[in-house]
Amino acid sequence: MKFCRDLYVGETIRNPEKVKWKLRHNAGQFSVYVIALAASSDQLEIIHSGYLKQRCFDTEHMLVVGLASSRQEAVEIVIGLAQKVVRETGDADIKGYILNSCGKPDGGPQHGQMLRRG
Repeated sequence: MKFCRDLYVGETIRNPEKVKWKLRHNAGQFSVYVIALAASSDQLEIIHSGYLKQRCFDTEHMLVVGLASSRQEAVEIVIGLAQKVVRETGDADIKGYILNSCGKPDGGPQHGQMLRRG
């Protein structure tokens, strides 16, 4: 699992580094939702962290762009991100924007810049 350096973190996530560590080590977290680039032609996926324990998810190649503590908060982050992309580019290609602006994913122990929606 890789994390975008410019990670969008919901306001109710208290310790993003701890959440990232738990996700990397497959530790269960009841109230964490991951916003990731979709593996299909879709833009983004909102996934409850409990589902990531299933074998059907390819977490090794997953690029996480946001963390939230509820589905509603995850939707709000995605809406804010979509508005930002349209405002800055005039296009709705969220996936392309993230791939261009994310830079090198934070796959290791380095700390990425945390962006809080507010």
